[in-house]
Amino acid sequence: MEDVTTMSISKQSGQALTDILPLLRSPLCQASFGSDALSDDGLCAENGTKFPIIDSQPVLVNFENSILDRDSLLASKATSLIGPRPVKRQLWKRILLGRNTMSPKTAQDLAERLRSQVPDPVVLIIGGGTVSDGAEVLYQTEGLRIISFDVYATPNTDFVADAHDIPLKDQSVDAVWIEAVLEHVLSPHDVVEEIWRVLKPDGLVYAGTPFLQPVHERAYDFTRFTENGHRWLFRRFNLIESGVVAGPGTALFQILRYAAGALLGSRRWGSRLTAPFFWLRFIDLFSNRAHASDAASGVYFFGQKSQKTLKPKDMPGEFRGVR
Repeated sequence: MEDVTTMSISKQSGQALTDILPLLRSPLCQASFGSDALSDDGLCAENGTKFPIIDSQPVLVNFENSILDRDSLLASKATSLIGPRPVKRQLWKRILLGRNTMSPKTAQDLAERLRSQVPDPVVLIIGGGTVSDGAEVLYQTEGLRIISFDVYATPNTDFVADAHDIPLKDQSVDAVWIEAVLEHVLSPHDVVEEIWRVLKPDGLVYAGTPFLQPVHERAYDFTRFTENGHRWLFRRFNLIESGVVAGPGTALFQILRYAAGALLGSRRWGSRLTAPFFWLRFIDLFSNRAHASDAASGVYFFGQKSQKTLKPKDMPGEFRGVR
């Protein structure tokens, strides 16, 4: 075991484990981690609970309340549940499916708000194993302190955790970025409650989540949201902005790919056969905003932590689609 003063995580922000220890808490007992928390066999909370460390990253998971299996995770050295994953979006996906232009704009807005209002802002990226288009903007923004975790370890993450039990103290971060993650958790409501908990008062959150998208990530894909359903999920937050990440053209192209894959019995060959129809996604550029919301491939929510909660009777007035 390396000494705590020299052990660091090889990630884009250059975060040292000693830097994040004051913010961490045990997902089992909510105990803190002291400055001498490293032991020969893991990271030790104040009550003596020990968590293993894999490649310099602590595994902070309550396995009794997680889809993750302890033995499998340790045996695989905390690799992805579905096999090797790129740390950035693959080139063929960028060409075929286009680049997300909405989340980088929102990331820039979020970063500017933080830098103008908060000294030394801390941003938590949930599902940061792969750097999304929006998260890339945050990493490139000076003055932001980035903390990142996922259910597997990569050079971009600080620790391994389950978002249902975020191993951070109450009101410990200024913003949360959670992009293409909420469809992969068993209880999105519980995850959003955790986001609310770890955010400081008036903290910011960005979430991008699929609506009309086929299943991806294999067995770890569970949920979809309309824009209005997404708003209800974040009902304890004030709305800054919401909308469409990718519209009906992208949804149509994705369904076409998967339909061809179903016909051929091969998703790879379905994608190859339908690649010439990539132009369908350009329909998004000319789509009416309300109609696009009703047939979006993905939606987003950008909001601020609030002490008020939307009531069920408020929800019809939140609708952004075709009336």
